[in-house]
Amino acid sequence: MAVERILVVDDDWQTAEALRKNLLIEGYQADTATSPPEALDLLAKTPYAVVVSDLRMREMSGIDLCDEVRRLYPDTDVIILTAYGTIQNAVEAVKRGAYDYLTKPVDAERLLSTLRRAFEMHALRDENRALREQIQAERQAMRLIGSSPPMLAVMETIRTVAPTDATVLVRGESGTGKELVASAIHELSPRARHPLVKVNCAAIPETLLESELFGHERGAFTGAHAQRKGRFETAHKGTIFLDEISEMSPALQSKLLRILQEREFERVGGSETILVDVRVIASTNRDLEKAVRDGSFREDLYYRVNVVPILLPPLRERREDILVLANCFLARVAARNNKSFKGFTPAAQQKLLTYNWPGNVRELENCIERAVIMAQGDTLGPDDIHLAPAISRESHDDVASKLVQPGFSIEEFERRLLEASLRKTGGNQSRAAELLGLTRRTLQYRMEKYGIRINRAQAPDNSSEESNAGA
Repeated sequence: MAVERILVVDDDWQTAEALRKNLLIEGYQADTATSPPEALDLLAKTPYAVVVSDLRMREMSGIDLCDEVRRLYPDTDVIILTAYGTIQNAVEAVKRGAYDYLTKPVDAERLLSTLRRAFEMHALRDENRALREQIQAERQAMRLIGSSPPMLAVMETIRTVAPTDATVLVRGESGTGKELVASAIHELSPRARHPLVKVNCAAIPETLLESELFGHERGAFTGAHAQRKGRFETAHKGTIFLDEISEMSPALQSKLLRILQEREFERVGGSETILVDVRVIASTNRDLEKAVRDGSFREDLYYRVNVVPILLPPLRERREDILVLANCFLARVAARNNKSFKGFTPAAQQKLLTYNWPGNVRELENCIERAVIMAQGDTLGPDDIHLAPAISRESHDDVASKLVQPGFSIEEFERRLLEASLRKTGGNQSRAAELLGLTRRTLQYRMEKYGIRINRAQAPDNSSEESNAGA
């Protein structure tokens, strides 16, 4: 407790006032109450570190008052004063939670010494509580798993940047855990009590993304029947995570730049300038520097979002974390499915360690979940671990040699590749984009470029996959 404030309780007003004046002389803040009910009223309004109470009072004894104080205000210590000093009274007072017990007439030096010890104990309790809360917050926030040097460096950067308001750009391949990094930064920041709002910029159609981010006024466009707050307003005082920021259109990039510079914007169809206090964390799995060079990403925005870059390594570059992650996922998924496993056989461990994991941690987690669900025994062997078949270099070369024919251009190859991917996925654009390593918006751009159309009657609904798209 920061304030060394003392409440003196005695039904003899003169005794209480004399003690209060002595405490004021010693530099403490002190108030008086002439009855336990009055003392409880004051405690409800003001935080007191210590209550110094007489034992014998008409409406309630000092020990009963101690019971109430300890029940309602456990951080407040109680010192009992009495002219009827007996061992029995002293033992009873301490048993009931009193910090100490002094006899009347009160020895000033002994009272001051007791108060000093009480305040030192307060400081120690506060320090321990703060440390416990910090450790708990870190444990909850750091859901990133790994002890490899690259991951330890990432975690240290998170701890360093979290208490600040700096804009962070999280970079890494799909499935490396960029969203977890954003969550950890927010949870360890002073903004943790306020919202963390996540927006997947690649999963929301471009025509809707502006309204989603900045909100809209009633009548701003067809279907805008009421005013709607955007994600930035929702994230006020908190953090907004812009996943796949590279997929923003130039117009939205310009509006985002204004927010980063001025902390203000207007809703779609509105003229009122709205001020927001929000921290921005962005992510991308693209080469932003290349995007700046080819003009698809604003250079000034690049420098605004790239204040503190965090690069997440792919799983193949931190193989020492694979078994740690696998065992963690095994325990988590097994518990969720009411199963029990002893672990992995050596052959299964070797299979996990030698695979390249192109889908990174997300692919590993999905692999373990499938193994847990399908396994019959209590130990996972190599036959339980189903991995995506590797495409050999020879097969790539064979395909390339068949395609290289006179008059066959790169554009024609790209068009055929897009069409083949769409046929393979039954017209599902999200899955086709994932198959090609593209974002859905890039796929749509190239479809438009080559005049590729989908039979809408046969094409499945992509909305559910869009909502589940991840970093």
